[in-house]
Amino acid sequence: MTVLISGAGIGGLTLGLSLHQRGIPFRIFEAVRELRPMGVGINLQPHAVRELFELGLKETLDEIGLRTEELAYFSAQGTQIWSEPRGELAGYQWPQYSLHRGKFQMALFEEVVRRCGAETVSTGAALGHWDDIQDGVEISLVDRGSGDERGKARGDVLIVAEGINSTARARLYPDEGPAQWGGTMMWRGVTKGPRFLTGRSVTMTGRRDLKFAAYPIADTQDGGSVINWIADMAMPKDYVWRQQDWNREGGRADFARHFEDWSFDWLDVPAVIENADGIWEFPMVDRDPLDQWTFGRMTLLGDAAHAMYPIGSNGASQCILDARHLTAAVGAHGLTPEALEAYEAERRPKVNALVLANRGDGPDKILDIAAARAPDGFAHINDIMTQAELDGMAKDYKAIAGMDVETLNARPSILES
Repeated sequence: MTVLISGAGIGGLTLGLSLHQRGIPFRIFEAVRELRPMGVGINLQPHAVRELFELGLKETLDEIGLRTEELAYFSAQGTQIWSEPRGELAGYQWPQYSLHRGKFQMALFEEVVRRCGAETVSTGAALGHWDDIQDGVEISLVDRGSGDERGKARGDVLIVAEGINSTARARLYPDEGPAQWGGTMMWRGVTKGPRFLTGRSVTMTGRRDLKFAAYPIADTQDGGSVINWIADMAMPKDYVWRQQDWNREGGRADFARHFEDWSFDWLDVPAVIENADGIWEFPMVDRDPLDQWTFGRMTLLGDAAHAMYPIGSNGASQCILDARHLTAAVGAHGLTPEALEAYEAERRPKVNALVLANRGDGPDKILDIAAARAPDGFAHINDIMTQAELDGMAKDYKAIAGMDVETLNARPSILES
């Protein structure tokens, strides 16, 4: 009884750890020859952190990340629109973490190797073809760098966790084409600078067509912060964008001038951009929601199933929830197509709704409303928006994302003992 997993990203590695927790054998096959800590900052929301704590990763998260205390929105003039406490300060029984995506992935990988053995993960082994066989599935593997065949493997089910550019999804949906670009480019970087606000704050500033997000992902020895930041800018319709690449360098001259007067008493945005250790460029892309993930003994998981805009800080968290619900389904139905179908029935409607909510700018739409009502700024947010409006937008998105405080605190564990 073995689960075959294609992809050693956050979703695939969390699935491996979850299956091991339930005594279910697995093997992970990863296309790259060597895993490296790529990417920049991400947030892990309390509903996902709960699952990671139940996997025994509390100390690991505290070592590599910071417990987020606040989410705050500001106008392009630097005036606060709205803020709320996050994690345990908001009443959750679990924290929210801000951390480096690559460090988190490597921590998961190291934990898989420590608990399950190095032989459970094969690198330089991309998924080629797969076929349902009697009571199982057989896959062929290939080294994408050399084109050499890497043999075959057999298991009971195949889980594809290959990310937004999944080749397996492309084979299932050959007419889908590239990821959907919504017209926004993102430049991301990491800068060592002074602490701002609570020192554990996630901030969103501006409006949809010109936005700056910033939050610390580590402390520096001199009392400052390692600041992860993202500059979003809407581009002309004829702009030629390139496929998402975690390692493509970006040019400061392409965007920095649009933020040159965003120097606020709580954060000097031009200085953060100027002093970045490096800058990377990404298109803001997602994929259309699918009406089917499961095909016999294979199914999709994580971004391969539901890539979404990085709005609301939910992408990585939803991958983790996928892994836990899939493990629960296997526990209830065995390593069968029925288990995969039960997992899909639980997860697909929820994350499809989240993909669409993020296309509508998710909770960040509060920036657009404030900018539309007061394009030149305002003295106090209640001059242009009621407190009920502010609270309602936050509450609605939490419900869609599955992170309503009372519901999360009250629900039983996904993997009940």
